[in-house]
Amino acid sequence: MHIGLRIFFGFFLIVGLATVLTLRVFVQEVKPGVRQAMEDTLIDTAHVLAALAADDLKAGRIADGAFARHMAALRDVPVNAEVSGLHKDSIGYRVYVTDASGIVRFDSTGTDVGHDYSRWNDVYLTLRGQYGARSTRADPADEASTVMHVAAPVRDGERIIGVLTVAKPNAAMAPFIARSQRKILFYGALLIGTACVIGLACTLWLAHGLSRLRGYARAVAAGARAEMPLRGAGELAELGRAVQGMRERLEDKQYVEHYIHTLTHEMKSPLAAIGGAAELLQEEMPAADRQRFVANIRTQSGRLETMIRKLLALAEVEQRQRLEVREPVPLAPLLAQLCAELEPRARQRGVALQCPAEGGPGHVAGDPFLLRQAIANLLENAIDFAPPGSAVTVALERRRDALAITVADQGPGIPDYALPRVFERFYSLPRPHGADKSTGLGLCFAREVATLHDGAVTLANRPGGGALAELVLPAA
Repeated sequence: MHIGLRIFFGFFLIVGLATVLTLRVFVQEVKPGVRQAMEDTLIDTAHVLAALAADDLKAGRIADGAFARHMAALRDVPVNAEVSGLHKDSIGYRVYVTDASGIVRFDSTGTDVGHDYSRWNDVYLTLRGQYGARSTRADPADEASTVMHVAAPVRDGERIIGVLTVAKPNAAMAPFIARSQRKILFYGALLIGTACVIGLACTLWLAHGLSRLRGYARAVAAGARAEMPLRGAGELAELGRAVQGMRERLEDKQYVEHYIHTLTHEMKSPLAAIGGAAELLQEEMPAADRQRFVANIRTQSGRLETMIRKLLALAEVEQRQRLEVREPVPLAPLLAQLCAELEPRARQRGVALQCPAEGGPGHVAGDPFLLRQAIANLLENAIDFAPPGSAVTVALERRRDALAITVADQGPGIPDYALPRVFERFYSLPRPHGADKSTGLGLCFAREVATLHDGAVTLANRPGGGALAELVLPAA
C-alpha cells in the first residue's frame, strides 16, 4: 500500500475511533442526564406541593379542599413557552396524595382515587422515611410509555400522615433528548469530517514531499541534473538537504576519480611524444630534424594545454546544476559573429562558411558565453571534417516554441559504430587528411550546455552525405 494511504488510514483510524467512542459516551449519557435533571426538579416540586397539601390532608378535605381546587384550576391555565426552541402549551404533571395507609385520597386526573398504592416504591419507601421514587410503564407493552414518580412525605409536625407523588411521563423529555442527540451526532460528524480533511491535507503534504524527494533521488541515481526540491526548516527539507549533501560528497569523490583516470589516460600519448622528442634532442642531429622535433614538442604541449583548458571548462559546466542568471541572447547576431571569427579558419581549409542573415527569428534566455562556446564547438567540428571545396551551412529557424541551430557539412559523415558515442568525453574520430584527433571534449561540452538551457543537441548523418549537428533551445 502507498505510504500516503497508510498514513491517512492510520490517522483516520485513530481520530475516528476516538471520536466514535466519545460520541457513544455522550449519546449514552444524554438520556440519563436529562432524566436525572427532571428527577431533581420533581423532588423539589413534590416537597413544595407536600407542604401545601399538609393542612387539607390533616383536616380530611384533601379531595375537595383548597389544594384540590387549585390543582383543578391548573388544568385551564394557558401555557405558552419556548424551551430551547421547543414549544410547551400544557402542564404535564400528575399529582396524587395517599394517606398514611397508602390509599389514594386525591388524584389530579381523578382516575385512581381509593386505590391502594401502599406497595408502590414511591409510597412504600416514603412512608418509612426514605426517598421514594419509581419509573413505571403506563403500557406494559410499550417501553416508551414509562412515567417517573417522585414522592415527598406529607407531615404533621414530625409525623408522616401521607405521601404526595408527582408523576411526569419520560416521553415529555424525549424531544429534548432527541434534539441533544442530533446535535451531538451532527457535531461529531462535523468533527470526523474536519479531521478527515485535515488528515488528508497533512497526508497529501507529507506524501507530496516524499514523492519529490523520491523523484530527486531517482534523478540523482540516473545521473541527471536535479535541484533539491524542498526548502525551509521542516524535517522533510532537512532530510532533503542531508540527501543533497551526501550526493554532493559522493559525486565529488566519483567525479575526481573519474577525471583523474581519464585525464591520465589522455595525457599519456602527448607526454610520450614530448618525452621521445626530448630524448632525441639530446643527441647530435641535423638542424632540420632538430626543428622538426622542437615543433613536435610545441604541438604536443599545445595539445595538452588545449585539453586541460577544455577539460576545466567542461568540469565547470558539468558541476553546475542550473543557470543562476539568464539573460536574453539573440542567436542571429551571435551566429554572424562566430561565422566572421571562424571564416579565416574555414578559408585556410578551403571550406566555404555559409551563415544566416542577422535578422533571424527570436532569442533565447541563457548564458551568452556558454552558448557561444557550444555553438563554436559545433562549427569547428564541421569545418574540421568538411573536405576542401565543400561548404558548411549554418541555419537558424523557429520551431513552435523553440529555436533550432543546424550546422551541416559535406564530409564523410559519422561511422555507424561511432554514432552512439560521439557525445562521450574524450571520444574523437580521426580527422581527414591525417590531421590530429581533437580532444574529444567539444561535443560533450555542447551537450552539457544544451541541458543547462533545457534544450538538446544531436549529431546525425545527412541523407545526401555529410553530418548534421542540431542545437534546439526553448525560445524566450
